[in-house]
Amino acid sequence: MSSTTPSARDDQSLVANIAAGDREALAELYARYQQPLYSYLLQLTPDHGLAEEMLQDTLVAAWKSARSFEGRSSVLTWLIGIARRQAHNTLRQRKPPLANEAELACVASTEPEPEAFALNSLAREELVAAFRRLPALHREVLALALVQELSYEETATILGVPIGTVKSRLSNAKHTLRALLIAKEEAES
Repeated sequence: MSSTTPSARDDQSLVANIAAGDREALAELYARYQQPLYSYLLQLTPDHGLAEEMLQDTLVAAWKSARSFEGRSSVLTWLIGIARRQAHNTLRQRKPPLANEAELACVASTEPEPEAFALNSLAREELVAAFRRLPALHREVLALALVQELSYEETATILGVPIGTVKSRLSNAKHTLRALLIAKEEAES
């Protein structure tokens, strides 16, 4: 019997054990990453039941693809990449299309960061409502960078795009969010 308890296993060992068919390792991985994955998926859909379904699909896909994990990224980054693919497949089947990148390219950001503005001038509920009105591509990059606090590199890996594209999308997303917040404030004035 191993002297290492399941909670003391490092992430890469967990994935290796999952690849070997260890269901207990999968349960531990789920316990470790359920909350950040569920939080990420809720950024892509407001439907809690659908987010739960996509979370389960993510864990099944992780179980099936654990042998292909090469350790080039953190386990969380790998899992978010799987969650992203599962979510996009599910959402494509259900209908809400992802934002067209061509539409986003015409939105240039020259404004300062909206975080301070939004947090100082609006209630959290208004911020969440504005966030939900963003195109899916904007919500996704904001969720990865600001909510999950992933680096540009990790975000680029998950999205399968260059780091410059991540920076551009993030800038455009912040600009669009700021515009929504300003419009809401002006409408209430």
